[in-house]
Amino acid sequence: MGDFFSLFFDRIGDVGSGLWVTVEATLLGGLAAFVLSFVFGFMANSRPMLVRGVSRVLVEFFRGTSLYVQLFWLYYALPMLTGYELTPLFCGVVAFGLNYGAYGSEVVRGALNAVPRAQYEAAIALNMTPFQRMRRVILPQAWVQMIPSFTNLLIMLLKATPLMWLITAADLTAVVQELRDRTGATAWAYLTLLVIYFLLAYALTLAMNALERAAKSRLGQRDPGGLLRSRSAELASAPTGGVK
Repeated sequence: MGDFFSLFFDRIGDVGSGLWVTVEATLLGGLAAFVLSFVFGFMANSRPMLVRGVSRVLVEFFRGTSLYVQLFWLYYALPMLTGYELTPLFCGVVAFGLNYGAYGSEVVRGALNAVPRAQYEAAIALNMTPFQRMRRVILPQAWVQMIPSFTNLLIMLLKATPLMWLITAADLTAVVQELRDRTGATAWAYLTLLVIYFLLAYALTLAMNALERAAKSRLGQRDPGGLLRSRSAELASAPTGGVK
């Protein structure tokens, strides 16, 4: 134990660098997954069959293939085909974005479909454009439902970052693994990793919980459901079919 922690604090700069690589991979991979979740999710809910079909094929492919294999393909196979060698961090971010973005797209699709149909109809009755309906009525309600699932996916992404060690990324796991090899303190090395990853996951959970509370508060202030119901009632009761 003493040898491991003595070396750990002697190499605290390397540990900090590895921790930063892990945080970078988590945040950048999460951002890529977040963007792709909405891209694939909106495509899955679009009217053209071709767009829905493309979305379904991509989502099923990246959900149905191993993240481990995707990392190795990007890092080892793709350079052989293209002649361009990618950095381990970039490969990790791309693989995490595609893999978890595919899972996230189902979160987006499900949340959009969970918004009551009456909300869509009321927004149409108010003569809102499709963009206005999505931005002001549908998405605020769906977003609140998405956040808990996105929190789970982000935590899962964090826990997947040690896979980057397999493609030579100098992340936290790689640094601690090197310290373990030099000291032989396997139990203490992996206990240290458990504690650090737990603290990172807990910090992400707190941040996402705060985001969820803010989203719920904002939704309550706007109360799009109540607004639309009252406006729809006005439209229905107006003798000329409209309210000026």
